[in-house]
Amino acid sequence: MSILLGAIADDFTGATDLANNLVKQGMQTTQLIGVPDADTPVPDADAVIIALKSRTIPAAEAVTQSLAALAWLQSHGTQQFFFKYCSTFDSTAKGNIGPVADALLDALGSDFTVACPAFPTNARTVFKGHLFVGDVLLNQSGLQNHPLTPMTDANLVSVLSSQTPHKVGLVAEETVIQGPAAIRQAFDDLAQSGHRHAIVDAINDDDLMQIGVALADVKLITGGSGIAIGLPENFRKQGTLQEGTAPQWPNVKGSAAVLAGSCSIRTREQVAAWKTHSPALEIDPFAISKGDDVVGNALSWAADRITDGPVLIYSSADPADVTRVQEELGREDAGSMVEDTLGRIAQGLVEQGVRKMVVAGGETSGAVVSALEVKALRIGPEIDPGVPWTTAVGDKELALALKSGNFGDVDFFKRALDLLP
Repeated sequence: MSILLGAIADDFTGATDLANNLVKQGMQTTQLIGVPDADTPVPDADAVIIALKSRTIPAAEAVTQSLAALAWLQSHGTQQFFFKYCSTFDSTAKGNIGPVADALLDALGSDFTVACPAFPTNARTVFKGHLFVGDVLLNQSGLQNHPLTPMTDANLVSVLSSQTPHKVGLVAEETVIQGPAAIRQAFDDLAQSGHRHAIVDAINDDDLMQIGVALADVKLITGGSGIAIGLPENFRKQGTLQEGTAPQWPNVKGSAAVLAGSCSIRTREQVAAWKTHSPALEIDPFAISKGDDVVGNALSWAADRITDGPVLIYSSADPADVTRVQEELGREDAGSMVEDTLGRIAQGLVEQGVRKMVVAGGETSGAVVSALEVKALRIGPEIDPGVPWTTAVGDKELALALKSGNFGDVDFFKRALDLLP
């Protein structure tokens, strides 16, 4: 069978975020972990999302992985393609958004695409080409302090222009509110004037729905998960999308745990809220660097408590502490050490009987899912905007909630686990 919409996501939580929005709009969706092997069977789904861990790796490697994912999707007759990145446009002056988008366009033989990270439901909007979080510019919101991809410029035309040799234009809100025909004409005008990329304003879901209609014939779309909400209707109008069954809550038996590696403001708030009522253990990066048995100690601590209820193991810290660790251990080394440790802790927790796991942070989610050797996820119902429960496909009986760092209410960890039997 052919795939209606094939997506390449640059991290694991971003993939489930996108999948969640597609499922809510009526598309049966499966998430694959990593570039599939050539003989990987095509999932019985309308949309297939290939989740990579490519957001913070060198741009050339991100391009290579993304092109491999694209080739697999093309080999299975995919009709439209989506490159998913964070709603805060996490990247650097060298990439990876621009280089990957350009490489995908080249491979598809296409000369134009859009870039729209807006997700109004989670207070991410784009106006006059500038990315806002709530009522303030991204670089003034606190969310700019990502330890690996700090975003100090909210002007997306400027940011993307620094990552691509091609012209970057803007489709402003005054055009978007005129509807799909005006938006489509703006795309055509930009393409004809030599622009390869267009930042598209969106300040509410109605904007995203109108943009979605205008994207019906655009081969490659890039953006956050928000812009995807308008895409399923195009397939429905074509008669290629049928109504499917409602997503199901995971039904697994076993203990529960939370692993948090994100240092975002919201995840730190969620950790603090959890600690008021349930056990939590903090991972010390310096102990890891000294060779202490951090994994063994964490698993021993969990074993003494997990039969009484869920536990939290976290490395989340405020920006000042993160900076101190990075200065002493190195930015990339510090991050990879913590991710590897949390991945090995996840393996040990599953050996102890944990079958329900909430994971906070894109890099952490990638490390955990890789360590657990999960190859595909079936997308379930939404917990909070952008975060669904998922069920591992295959022999592993696991329920996973992979949460982007800044997503979810303050009590997210507890509420997510309370939703399952």
